This record gives sequence, C-alpha cells and structure tokens, in this order.
Amino acid sequence: MARRISGRSHGDPRGADTRARVKDDYRPSRDEILRYIAENPDRSGKREIAKAFALRGEDRIWLKDLLRDLRDEGLLTKERKRLTRAGALPHVAVLDIVGRDADGVLLANPSEFTGPGSPPVIAIRISRGATGPVPGIGDRVLAKTFPTEDPTGPAYTGRVMKIFEKRSEAVLGIFRVLKDGSFRIEPVERRQPELIVDKEFQNGAKNGDLVEVEPARASRYGLPRAKVLAVLGSLTSEKAVSMIAIHAHDIPHVFPADVIAEAEAAKATLAGREDWRDLPLVTIDPADAKDHDDAVFATPDTDEKNPGGVIVTVAIADVAAYVRYGTPLDREALKRGNSVYFPDRVVPMLPERISNDLCSLREGEDRPAIAVRMTFSAEGRKLRHSFHRIMMKSAAKLAYPQAQAAIDGAPDKKTRPILDNVLKPLWDAYAVLKRGRDARQPLELELPERKILLKPDGTVDRVIVPERLDAHKLIEEFMIQANVAAAETLEGKKESLVYRIHDAPSLAKQESLREFLATLSLSLARGAQMRPSQFNGILERVRGADNEALVNEVVLRSQSQAEYSPKNIGHFGLNLKRYAHFTSPIRRYADLIVHRGLIAALGLGPGGLTQPEADRLEEVAALISATERRAMAAERDTVDRLIAAYLAERINDTFDARISGVTKAGLFVQLPQYGADGFIPVSSLDGDYYIYDETARSLFGERTGKGYQLADRVEVRLLEVAPMAGAMRFEMLTDPKPLPGSRRSFHKAKGRARASQSRFGPRGRRR
Repeated sequence: MARRISGRSHGDPRGADTRARVKDDYRPSRDEILRYIAENPDRSGKREIAKAFALRGEDRIWLKDLLRDLRDEGLLTKERKRLTRAGALPHVAVLDIVGRDADGVLLANPSEFTGPGSPPVIAIRISRGATGPVPGIGDRVLAKTFPTEDPTGPAYTGRVMKIFEKRSEAVLGIFRVLKDGSFRIEPVERRQPELIVDKEFQNGAKNGDLVEVEPARASRYGLPRAKVLAVLGSLTSEKAVSMIAIHAHDIPHVFPADVIAEAEAAKATLAGREDWRDLPLVTIDPADAKDHDDAVFATPDTDEKNPGGVIVTVAIADVAAYVRYGTPLDREALKRGNSVYFPDRVVPMLPERISNDLCSLREGEDRPAIAVRMTFSAEGRKLRHSFHRIMMKSAAKLAYPQAQAAIDGAPDKKTRPILDNVLKPLWDAYAVLKRGRDARQPLELELPERKILLKPDGTVDRVIVPERLDAHKLIEEFMIQANVAAAETLEGKKESLVYRIHDAPSLAKQESLREFLATLSLSLARGAQMRPSQFNGILERVRGADNEALVNEVVLRSQSQAEYSPKNIGHFGLNLKRYAHFTSPIRRYADLIVHRGLIAALGLGPGGLTQPEADRLEEVAALISATERRAMAAERDTVDRLIAAYLAERINDTFDARISGVTKAGLFVQLPQYGADGFIPVSSLDGDYYIYDETARSLFGERTGKGYQLADRVEVRLLEVAPMAGAMRFEMLTDPKPLPGSRRSFHKAKGRARASQSRFGPRGRRR
C-alpha cells in the first residue's frame, strides 16, 4: 500500500520537497494515480506521471502495466498522448448553462458528450472582479474546466472564457399560404413538425419566405401553433437553399460596415521584401476558383551532393500584411473561423476586397506573399527548407484539367510556352515527393467526392464525380510539405502555434472495428501504437472484393476527427509527427495564425504574432475547430436539401442504392449517383423479426438469419420527399441476403436485442 504523503504542491502529487525523502521502493496507489490524472490534465502523459512520482527503472515498467490495466478496466482513456479519466471533459469545453443549485450557483452540461453514463455537471465560477456580460441560464459558453474532489457536488467547476451569442427558442421554417388562405410553416429540419400561424401573428411574412418563428405550447389536438418573429428572406431567389443552412447554423454572412471600410482601405507594407517577380510561379486551381492563394514552382537540384533531388517552392498570399490582430477585420475573421462553401455560393472568411483582390495571386500582377523553398532528396525526403517574405508575380493562372492536359500531350496556347520550363519540372518534382509519400504510408481511403452543378435558377442540373488527376495530387502533396515545414520552423523557434492534429482511433473504436473485421475473417492486430499502414493493409486485402466499399466505410468511421490545438500529438491520417495549416490563410483563420507566427519567429517584418494573441491560442483553437464543424454540417445539409428538391418529381421511381447506415430504427441508404441519403424504416421491412447487430453493422431476421448490412448494394423505391428538410423515405425492393458471420453472432446479437428490447415483429413492429 502506498504511504500517505502531505505537502503536495501544484503538479507534484507528493510535494516538491518530498522526492528526496521517498524510499526507493515507493509506488503510488491506483487512487493516487487516478487523482493525479484528474487534477493535472495537461501533464498526464506516461512520462509526466513517472516524473511526478519519481519513478525510475523497473518502477516505470510497473507504471506502464498499471496504466494499461486501468485502461482495460475502463477507468482511463487515451486521448492524443495523454491519459484522462474515462468520460472526463477536455480542459477547454463548450458548455450549456441549464440551471442553478440551491445556493444560486450556475450549473452547466457539456454541449457535446460521448462518454459513458450521464453528462457531468459543471459549477460555473464567476470572478468577483469580472467585467462585461455575465452568463445566465440558457447561455452557451466556452469555459476552462477543473475536476473537483467533492463526491456529493458537481464533478467540475468551470471558468467562463467566452459567452456565445444567445439564441431564443425560435425555429426556422418556410411560410406557406394554403388555398383556403390559412398559413403554415413548412419545416426545414427532419424532426420538426408542421406549424399553424394565425393571421395576427403573420408579422408581414409572404408565401415562400424563410422565417424565424416561436412555437407555442402544443395543444392536445391538431398541429401546434407558432408566431412569426422575423422574416429572414425570400426563398424565391436562386440561392435560397443555402440561406436556410446559413441561418440554421448561425453562420455570419454579412460583413459589418467597419469591416468593409477597413478592407477597402487596406494597404500592405512592401518594404524589406525579397523580389521574386522573375520566378515563374503558377497557380493551379479548380476552373471556377475566384481566389488563388497558392502558387508553385519546381526545379532540379544542381547540388552534386543531392543527385536526383529537387527544389520545390510554394508561395502563399501574405494575408497577415493586411489583417492585423485585434482589428475589426481580424475579429470578424476569427468569428467566422473559415470560409463556407455551398454549391450556390461562398460565405467568405474575409471580404472580397481581401480574398478576391489584394490576396489573390492573379496572373501578371504584383502580389505580396510568404514563400517556402524546400529541398528534397531523390527518395522524397525533405533535407532543408527556408521561409521568405517576397513580392511575386504569377506567370500563369491554370486549371487542374488544363495543366494535366498539357502534361498528357495536349497543351493549349497558355500552357505550351511554359510546358518545358515550368510544368514538366513540377511533375518531375511530384514524382520525387510521391516516393516520400509512399514510404510514409499515410491512410489511403477510397472516398470519391461529388460535385453538384447548378442551373442558373439555383436548382440542380446534375451531379458529377470529378476525375482525380495527378494535377490534384501534385498540389495536395506540395501543400502538405509546406505545412510540415511551417510546423517544424515554428517548433524549432519555440514560437506558439496552432497545430492541425488528428488522433489515432480510440481504443473503443479500435475494438469495435476489430470485432467487425472478425465477421469478415479479417484481423486487426492489437498494439499500443496503431499506424495507418495497418489500415492500408486491410484495405488492400479487400481491394476489388464485394465488401471493398463496406470495409472502406467502416474504417473511415473508426477514425477520429481532425481539429486544431496548441498542443501537438501529430497527424495520424497523414502519418506525420507535426503538422500545421499554412497554405490557405484566405479561407482559414488557423493558417493566418501560422503566418503571423512565422513572421514573428523569423523577424520578417510587421504583422507577426503578438503575445496577447499567443496567450489566447487554446481558446482560439477551440473556436475555429467549432466553426469548422459548423461549416461541414451546413454544407452537408445544403447538399441534402438540393438533392431532395431535385428528386421530388421522381416519386415512385426506383434507384440503385447503397446502405450507408444501420440502426435499430431502420436503414439509411445513399444514392451513389447523387450522394444523397434517405431512410427505410424497419417497420417497412417484410417477413421477419429484424434484430440489430451492432458488431456486424446489420439488421438480420430472427427466423431466417438473412438481412441487410452496411454498404450492401440494394434497389429502392422513392416514396416521400420533404425538400426543405432534405429528407427522403424509401421502400426496400431487394430481398434480404445471408449475412457473413450472422450465424456466429446470431445468439449473441439476439441476447443483446432482447436485453435492450430492440426486437421487432412482422414488418418491424415492436412486440
């Protein structure tokens, strides 16, 4: 048993002056280890724990075994390279204030919680000398969290860092005037009911308006009622569908007057820059791109000590020259976090004067930029790099297909003059970098991207899957290497930065994936250090097989979500030890922070990272991670609505589909041609009692053992569409099939289903 030791100081569980007095055979108890991890979330790596308890030699091996046991028992989880108590909150979290305790202390819950059990309660601390707005019930806040030791009170205390804009209980909908003159609110969310609006609560709304309404308490009979609070815009315009997502997700889309004024008056400091205008840098972008924030050039390395090596140059628009920390322009950029790309519009992070003019690397025009020059060996290993603040002039604006066509033997008037001295050296350099990428073995998932092409009226014309060209891969790999160089430079200079991090799959997701692969007679080795190559090996084994799409889908879902953090854990998917976003400061605030850091660290002039900004990086990283997730959700919702509206006239048509999700309630199916999802309720599946098998990602019949599994290809009939909600309901036409592994897991799944009462009778009805 461990001894009780007093005199604890912050960060040292035994006190700063106790280490010399502790016996050599001292080993902390499990409770002491767990308490230390809870109290020191920022210093909870294995090495830090060993240092805190002065463990050496065999004691460190004992500690490693103990920590593994605690993880196996579910008492600890590993996040990034640190250990946390299972279900513990991150040190910085978004919280919803939900009430007060008997003493009037505000209580909050995490806005997102994926841990076991119920969400923890956080007591919100208000500093006595605090100035500015004070949070209240109903507010959403960004807060630092601190675990408590009181078993009878809240599990955490929280110190508010930021109060998000308060939202009322209002919902969005489409105002509709029916033939009898009555008013309805058409829902724009899948689970939102239709609402009635009485004439006295119309508030000037017209048919087809997007409105914000306040629902009244539902009556016992009939539809619930609502009153119109505000008219947000008409949905008769060609950009109506994206406007729904903009308002539903609270995306700032109108620049304040002071921000526009600052952008219009912006001027860059051009003194002290290196003149690179004679270097034939070129931009290669999508054909419809309006802003061009990166340019590239490559040449063979003439150094005889580096035979077969190449020198790659990447130049990025110098946004930091125009957007200075703390200005209205900067505050608005941080509020937005990133640009949002809809099929029918872009909501930019910066006004067009900056993004499409001053910081767009236009062909033939002088532009300030920050460039990185990188030297690679013939094997694709980066030997060195250097950053420069330059003045450049783009030699050509090219589209991906245009550049690729020139390399493939079909140059046009623009690419023919630069084919030999610019384009061919770029492709030669990419061949070198590809060797390095292949040796690095990042995660290689086959995930085709679809693009919606619109008609002039904003409706869908068609959906295409653009060909993935070597031109795309070239730019992608050049940008990755530039991002790595930025992270290495800032880390080497001990400058604060925001990393782009991607954690390895959690132990729970690994085990879930392992169980699933076992149903397909595939194995995933257990080990403390998972590597992308292990997943690539599995994907290679199923390449060309019937279950290739299924395995790709499940491997994708096992991965963690990438995010921003001032603390580095590496990037699992890219298999990189350090990574930061540097190459898109026009559309990502994270990149702007990195630019400022490079300017400060290398003494490149004005516009560098300031100490107040560096002190806020933890908060800023949390904010821009949240705005990125917001943008992704808004973009996905808009695509769903556009496709649903496009297919609304094809009720009762049949489609080829693929099962994209399996739940107790039914099957989600995706139409590969359109990339849209719909739902098949389990109540519509005929002829058996269907049981949900979570391990096999399937619904199978209790009587026959036949059923449907994630990624199965099926035929479906479209029955119902709610265009503005982006919802579609289908009928299954394909008969259930024997499922691999279903007989092995039949009784186990059946027992789970009975225990959770997730059994369904004929046509899926519960019994």
